[in-house]
Amino acid sequence: MTKTPLLNNGRLPPALMTRLAADYALHDLGAEADPQAFLAAQGHRFEALVTSAARGVDAAVIDTLPNLRVISSFGVGLDKIDRAAAARRGVAVGYTPDVLNDCVADTAFGLVVDTMRGFSAADRYVRRGDWAAGQPWPLSRKVSGQRLGIVGFGRIGQTIARRAGGFDMAVRYHTRRAVADVACAHEPSLLELARWCDCLVVIVAGGAGTRHLIDASVLDALGPEGFLVNVSRGSVIDEPALVQALREGRIAGAGLDVFADEPNVLAALFELDNVVLLPHIASGTVETRAAMADLVAANLASFLSTGRLVAAAPVV
Repeated sequence: MTKTPLLNNGRLPPALMTRLAADYALHDLGAEADPQAFLAAQGHRFEALVTSAARGVDAAVIDTLPNLRVISSFGVGLDKIDRAAAARRGVAVGYTPDVLNDCVADTAFGLVVDTMRGFSAADRYVRRGDWAAGQPWPLSRKVSGQRLGIVGFGRIGQTIARRAGGFDMAVRYHTRRAVADVACAHEPSLLELARWCDCLVVIVAGGAGTRHLIDASVLDALGPEGFLVNVSRGSVIDEPALVQALREGRIAGAGLDVFADEPNVLAALFELDNVVLLPHIASGTVETRAAMADLVAANLASFLSTGRLVAAAPVV
């Protein structure tokens, strides 16, 4: 039986690549010395494309695939997939929502605790020998009972709010429109949410609409006793403004899992002890990555056999 040609345009886990290679005639575009020449000559062969949230697929690639019917993406971020170009062509876009809610929320809350209590900085203090040398360690901030602000209140934001309940935290959230049937209070003003909370967690979609949503004005509203956690996209934060705020003590600290130019992190952040830096690992557990891989494969199989996706991306 002839296998369906499948083009890979993403950075996918090896196990998923092996699985897809067994089920499809998989071709890795990244292995081509001249991807554009390959697409010009061979793009007509592919009805299906797989990618990752980190890599996505732009209109230029979509336009070189005249018979493309479906894109299946590994991840929930959609800002690097040109969904408008896909929609114009009638190309279905699948992604992997829900299965990573718990691990991203766990990471967000881990950063809340680490950032406010200073655990990573305390680890460095011990390793440097400062404790043994009698250097004083400053007091940190209590987490339980504090005020948590959440920017974005979709599936993951609401899961973070449930985690906060275990710490007896008061929770408010900011979105353009209030979310129905939730217990947390909606704050229409991002600046007012930043002024109110002790820790501000950011979990919004990336893209032009949220670029530098967290800017100097929001950081100043958060204030010298406030903390910032970002598990959304690096583009959402004005990183130079964040560095300046951290240096000047205009906010107390930050916990970051994402950056504007991954894997390149601003060198200035390395010099600061009041920031926790993670290598974009929020969904990086064995269980969650396996579930994401299952959904990538299920989206492809379902669409190619029935014309319907298991998890369709929102239409733009």
